[in-house]
Amino acid sequence: MNIVPGTPSYGSDEAGLVCGYVFSPGARGRPVASTEASDWLRDASLKEEREFIWLHFNDAHVATQKWLNAHLDLSDAFFEVLREGTRSTRIEHADGTLIAVLNDVIYDFALTESSQVSTLWLSVDERRLVSVRRQPLRSLDRLRTAVKGGETFPSALALVVHLLRDQADVLTQIVRNTTVKVDCIEDNFLSGRLELKRADLGGLRRDLVRLQRLLAPEPAAMFRLLNRPLEWMEEQDTLELQQSSEEFSVAIRDVAGLQERIKLLQEEIATRISEQTNRSVFVLTAVTVLALPINMIAGLLGMNVGGIPLAQHAHGFWIVVALVLAFTAVAGWVAFRKRVG
Repeated sequence: MNIVPGTPSYGSDEAGLVCGYVFSPGARGRPVASTEASDWLRDASLKEEREFIWLHFNDAHVATQKWLNAHLDLSDAFFEVLREGTRSTRIEHADGTLIAVLNDVIYDFALTESSQVSTLWLSVDERRLVSVRRQPLRSLDRLRTAVKGGETFPSALALVVHLLRDQADVLTQIVRNTTVKVDCIEDNFLSGRLELKRADLGGLRRDLVRLQRLLAPEPAAMFRLLNRPLEWMEEQDTLELQQSSEEFSVAIRDVAGLQERIKLLQEEIATRISEQTNRSVFVLTAVTVLALPINMIAGLLGMNVGGIPLAQHAHGFWIVVALVLAFTAVAGWVAFRKRVG
């Protein structure tokens, strides 16, 4: 296959391959380049029975899909979801292979838009695992680190199980970090220091709702796969897949519980702010009511016209003061009696 000179690699080789490994029984993964991978795929029937290959591609590379079409007889369903770029979580059977669309999250509390979602497309059969992504995934980086560290995998599905567990660990870490931040906001709330924390809670809740909407279908998809396993799936892989799906379900429930906690905290903050606003409005109203009699009397007596009462009276000033105090007392009693009751 001819590659155009100067084509950006985006962290991959000239075929768009980010990394490739061949696994033999009981041995650590052996890294392979795209040329070695094509040779292995061409002679796969001659290889050891339990030997399998993992190829991870960058879909942002222009040569990726050309290489896949040229060297891999993958299911049409896989190429269809890859062309569509669908991000909806799905795990299904197609032509004896397992087609999966998984999502991962890069979460940074220092950013306003803190969650960035990356999608991974998988095609898994007995001897091949093909993964394609457009942006780096944290869980996949963990899997690559495990492979580089010498961890052994008995099957291609075991790699997928490890990936799902890493994905659940990432989600659990997000929940833990969010919980710490919510605890801090709640402490500030209880101590009377609201500041801008209500807006922060709104952002956290939006992110969690987005995560739950995006990742919640995954456990259900895995359970459907467990109810109808493929023929080449081994019992041990099925058990581990079931365990990883249960762990992911627990993480999703934690996300839902944290959302509810944030919602209640938002309601409490809104209630306290409403009470503070009501008190402020009441104080302003009371001041206005108490100042009303003196303002009215001052306005009436200040008119420069004839016939002003008590203008010539020796004690007119004190009579007016007494009237103002009396009216003010009556107005204060009317304003505060319902408040006190």
